[in-house]
Amino acid sequence: MTPQTAKTQTATTRAATTQTAKTQTAAAQTASARAAADPARERLRRWRLVLGGDAADGTGCALSGQDAAMDAALTALYGKGDRQTRAGRDRSAGLGASAPSVARWLGDIRTYFPSSVVQVMQRDAIDRLGLSTLLLEPEMLEAVEADVHLVGTLLSLNKAMPETTKETARAVVRRVVEDLEKRLASRTRATLTGALDRSARVNRPRHHDIDWNRTIAANLKNYLPEHRTVVPERLIGYGRASQSVKKDVVLCIDQSGSMAASVVYASVFGAVLASMRSINTRLVVFDTAVVDLTDQLDDPVDVLFGTQLGGGTDINRALAYCQSQITRPADTVVVLISDLYEGGIRDEMLKRVAAMKASGVQFVALLALSDEGAPAYDREHAAALAALGAPAFACTPDLFPEVMAAAIEKRPLPIPETV
Repeated sequence: MTPQTAKTQTATTRAATTQTAKTQTAAAQTASARAAADPARERLRRWRLVLGGDAADGTGCALSGQDAAMDAALTALYGKGDRQTRAGRDRSAGLGASAPSVARWLGDIRTYFPSSVVQVMQRDAIDRLGLSTLLLEPEMLEAVEADVHLVGTLLSLNKAMPETTKETARAVVRRVVEDLEKRLASRTRATLTGALDRSARVNRPRHHDIDWNRTIAANLKNYLPEHRTVVPERLIGYGRASQSVKKDVVLCIDQSGSMAASVVYASVFGAVLASMRSINTRLVVFDTAVVDLTDQLDDPVDVLFGTQLGGGTDINRALAYCQSQITRPADTVVVLISDLYEGGIRDEMLKRVAAMKASGVQFVALLALSDEGAPAYDREHAAALAALGAPAFACTPDLFPEVMAAAIEKRPLPIPETV
């Protein structure tokens, strides 16, 4: 990376962080008032915050008060654009790899930035400054803003985590998981309960249980032109809800390092599905080995700490195990969550998918289950799955209930238009 490129990337990152903070904090109101009074000076002030204050920034604008404190927090993380490490990357201007200085910095950014920005800056600090090891200290874990990305980092450090830190880490993970469950559980249950009821068709329904769309389609041959009506010789209706198991769902999750956020969301959804008596849920995680975590689904935190992020990928082996657990193909939904970078036998993987679909299994391939935007994935394998009638696409947590409902009802999946 050239010095100019590094400087541009640093400025861009600072710009995004500064702009987000500006629009979400009370300080933005003060900035707006200043902008109205002196627009030219306000533009210089914003450019000064973006560029980081080197002599080459050209603004000639000095900062004071909260602006100066905000700039110091940004500089501690993103450094100054023309200072380079020997590796050619931006260097930190004052964060350092010590717990006290990082703890003070965490306090500062929570003072000057909203929670969403704090989470981004924490993630950047871990990635840019190599601060992962500091998360092994209980005091640091208590100071950070917990989110899905932090959970992923903690899971990747799980094996190196000392016993004194594990309880604190579990508490942090549980806090995030409980927040996700509150946001996702009720809608998921409501959506899938309706889908389960609609998927159970009966041929002698009560009047208010008749599925008129399917009934009309099945009786079009009985259309009477003179009366302009269809004689419903055969009625098709919705089945009534029952406590018996109606569907088997197998969540097959790639636990390679790039899938950390997907593992977190999938574990939460797995626990929600397992709580529904009409769905028999199995959760399988894999890298080059396959681990069945179904017996831990009553606690998604146990599921998460049962994963081991990182390592290789053998999708074929994972699908072979899932295939061996299927006893009711026509009533089974298999959800593969993976970026499809297969390290196993590609042709065998595709043959297994084709065999499952031929037997009546509803097969869903998700490149990611997260809010992180477009994922990196193996396009050749995605195209091969699409040719088998199993399109692979990224899915947000909010869309996941609709995807599962469509799979249960055996109707086209709601694939995002960006795919």
